[in-house]
Amino acid sequence: MVNYNGNIQENSAILIDSNRGFLYGDTIFETIKVLDSKVLFLEDHYFRLMASMRICRMEIPMNFTMEFFEEQILKLTNSLPKSNSFRVRFSVYRNSDGFYTPISNEIEFIIVATASENSLYSIEKSNYEVELYKDFFIPKQLLSTLKTNNKMLQVVGSIFAKENGYDNCLVLNDQKNVVEALQSNLFLKTGNIIVTPPIADGCLNGIMRKQVVEILKKMDGIELKETSISPFDLQKADELFLTNIILGIQPITKYRKKEYITDFSHDLLVKLNAKIRLNKVQDFRVH
Repeated sequence: MVNYNGNIQENSAILIDSNRGFLYGDTIFETIKVLDSKVLFLEDHYFRLMASMRICRMEIPMNFTMEFFEEQILKLTNSLPKSNSFRVRFSVYRNSDGFYTPISNEIEFIIVATASENSLYSIEKSNYEVELYKDFFIPKQLLSTLKTNNKMLQVVGSIFAKENGYDNCLVLNDQKNVVEALQSNLFLKTGNIIVTPPIADGCLNGIMRKQVVEILKKMDGIELKETSISPFDLQKADELFLTNIILGIQPITKYRKKEYITDFSHDLLVKLNAKIRLNKVQDFRVH
């Protein structure tokens, strides 16, 4: 782990009686993939983190530049046993006493890195069944779009999926529209039209969602729409697929009695990996 002044800590324990992230969920975080000592989609992660800190009224230090952000991540991953791929969680929390009202908005951060077996993205599961999770709903509001420690819905939803033999669940907002999966953004394909819920519906403002949207906008014959999805739309679709920064793209093969094809999802994954390779080559040339 790395604390704010950049020192690697041997003891990763945090005093829970003074950590607002533990006590009140006063933490935002980025889940990041590091490949061959390169932070993938660095700029997108950094600017989302900065925007989230501003929304949460955290104080951003002057030295918290994109270069500093990258340096701290690579300082940790380069110190770990050799691996070409890491999953990194970069958590920023308000370092202050006070109950719900903090005395100060100053921040500290913690970085946790775990070696990953996969380098480029691949389809993790060939059979992937989902169900609607209807016990709790995501509020249609700005805070729902941030990656914060307030993930109780996702935790109990994941337990529900595990207990009932599903690979994942799709989540509804408080207007009963489908907004995302428990840990992924959702895309729906019908003919040549691809729909993904708008950020305004309360879905996570995902970094991989953004990469896939950029790819889709450049594809001939594909029309992308960011519009609300009802549960009835799921049954009409030809394909459903999920995206997040760690799994990349995961096609859904079954929802209730409906089974889906996965051809487009596989083609899209090839384009995603090609984009990563191209960016790595361009980064090498710049340096």
